[in-house]
Amino acid sequence: MDRLHMMEVFAAVADRGSFAKAARDLALSAAAVTRAITALEDRLGARLLLRTTRSVRLTEAGARFLADTQRILEDIGEAEQAAAGAHAAPRGILNVTAPVIFGRMYVTPLLRDWLDLHAGVGAHALFVDRMVSMTDEGMDVAIRIGDLPDSSLTAIRVGSVRRVVVGAPDYFARHGIPGHPDDLASHHAVTVNNGALRAVDWRFADGQLGARVPSRFSVTSLDAAIDTALSNWALLRTLSYQVAPHVAAGRLQIVLQAFEPPPLPIHIVHQEGRRASAKLRSFIDFAVEQLRATPAIHGG
Repeated sequence: MDRLHMMEVFAAVADRGSFAKAARDLALSAAAVTRAITALEDRLGARLLLRTTRSVRLTEAGARFLADTQRILEDIGEAEQAAAGAHAAPRGILNVTAPVIFGRMYVTPLLRDWLDLHAGVGAHALFVDRMVSMTDEGMDVAIRIGDLPDSSLTAIRVGSVRRVVVGAPDYFARHGIPGHPDDLASHHAVTVNNGALRAVDWRFADGQLGARVPSRFSVTSLDAAIDTALSNWALLRTLSYQVAPHVAAGRLQIVLQAFEPPPLPIHIVHQEGRRASAKLRSFIDFAVEQLRATPAIHGG
């Protein structure tokens, strides 16, 4: 049985969650759909779908294979359009991952604007504060903050962010503005996930200069930490983009800029290299332009 046909049938069944619906939409008999799935599973030596009388769902292997299948089918479609002299329009589902707050502040509006430009695409966003395996979790593109490990991923730098110390103007009016990291010993900080409620070590200037800052308040949410700093109660150390709107509005003030460690780079990374689909190329071109123009992301 033709391998491409089997993949098309598998993608249709997975998309519709039903052998019968896939058969109807593909103009095939139910038996032909069943034979195609069985032949594909036999060829791969893996179960792709779990079938009951009421439902069809993907196995773990099936979910991974579906992501690859969809990408291959999209590539074939674009190759056919290119061979026919047609310009490949972006289409399909784009899977994007980014850190939680960066995703909420910058990637979400960016995705909405990109979707408005291209009627043939959809987007799924995974915002988590951990390193996502793009292959295992089916991601097309990731926005990553920090130095990248050596890998086969294609990376485009779009800017950088700083590690900053901030406080509210009224806090500094009461406690004074620290002029050197050594001055932090007489201040106190709100921290994130510092469960032991101990003093925290903040490193400055290439890691060679440090300070221990008293902390009596730890929260599990950065939003709660920012609210605490806004309430004039404590200092906060965080990434510059996370407090950029509050700094621009004068609600928070950055201190100790002269002692900041080197900025952290921001990259857009993907796996497809020069063979990137029209969908991915379109998003990356749009995202690079938009992010580089974002004031809170300094430098390109």
